[in-house]
Amino acid sequence: MLDREGFRPNVGIILLNSHNEVWWGKRVREHSWQFPQGGIKFGETPEQAMYRELEEEVGLKPEHVKIIGRTRDWLRYEVPDRFIKREIRGHYRGQKQIWFLLRMTGRDCDINLRGTDHPEFDAWRWHDYWVPLDVVIEFKREVYQKALQELSRFLNRSSGQSPHRHGARYLRQHHASTRQAVDAAEAAPELIVVKTNNKE
Repeated sequence: MLDREGFRPNVGIILLNSHNEVWWGKRVREHSWQFPQGGIKFGETPEQAMYRELEEEVGLKPEHVKIIGRTRDWLRYEVPDRFIKREIRGHYRGQKQIWFLLRMTGRDCDINLRGTDHPEFDAWRWHDYWVPLDVVIEFKREVYQKALQELSRFLNRSSGQSPHRHGARYLRQHHASTRQAVDAAEAAPELIVVKTNNKE
């Protein structure tokens, strides 16, 4: 379902714990990290799509979270041609997203990355609110920045805590190699790795 400009309606999810850290997921068999997101189906409201995607990708149900805020308007990003299937090039331009800020009221053990046959993530961790944009795929970085900035105004209201900012803008970090990523996953208790049954 595309709008007249070629953008697909979509929702993005920023999930907070009690320390105002955000849920950060590693895409299956990749070394890129991102927030949960997904398309809005025909007949769905953005809120309905958000709850569906939250359960499909993270395994959480509505009773495990509380909505703190959402972006006022659509945030758009264009997808480079090399990531677009040939049959929809010229029609599909990218995503337009409504972003939701959620407070997790459940427990970490409620998270289940294997709730579907096609999981999006195979590891997750809690991260400082101002996530490192270096690890977000380049064409999504501006939208992430805008969503985090707009929704940060809700943080003090919801918990009385302020998000930690690293430097003037965002914490920067170097990409880890495959071996480093595996070592870090094994050594760091806050990084939760989930084995999936998907074949290469």
